[in-house]
Amino acid sequence: MSTPHRMALVANALGFQCVWFATVAGAGSGRPWTGPLAVAIFALLTLALSGQRRADASLLAIVLPFGFALDSVWVGLGLLEFAHSWPSPDWAPLWILSLWAGFALTINHSLAAICQRPALAVTLGAIGGPLAYLAAERGFGAVSLAAPTSVVIGAIGAAWAVTVPLLALAAARVAPHPAALHPGTPP
Repeated sequence: MSTPHRMALVANALGFQCVWFATVAGAGSGRPWTGPLAVAIFALLTLALSGQRRADASLLAIVLPFGFALDSVWVGLGLLEFAHSWPSPDWAPLWILSLWAGFALTINHSLAAICQRPALAVTLGAIGGPLAYLAAERGFGAVSLAAPTSVVIGAIGAAWAVTVPLLALAAARVAPHPAALHPGTPP
């Protein structure tokens, strides 16, 4: 892997972390607009520098409704309550879509290697998903666990253990050639 490519992957991962912090900190402190603003900047930069804009845009089109539905299920089941639940307390809020959009823009980039390893993708989802929700709750007050912690974390962990590999499969379908994902690497 070339140094510029490695730097691009690191920049993508750091960019998503900035989106995550801006989004959950903003939602938790009464500024839910910071997430959409941060992800707009991240998306513009990622898409401008990406050699696979079509694949990234296709993933956004898949991930956003999926993420909205999944987080709305948690609300509907009474497992989560989101801060600043606009447009409705019965659905995932607009700001949570910022996280899903940012995450979608990592799948072909900083998460590509993980997504090509199914066991690692399952593990990332099972551990990383619940940790993100716990951090958003305990560190920022952006979400509240509305059921016992073990139930919420178990459900989120199971869902994310399936979600990450499914999104990796979706990425493979919209950009099936590894050389398209990593210019300069042999097919």
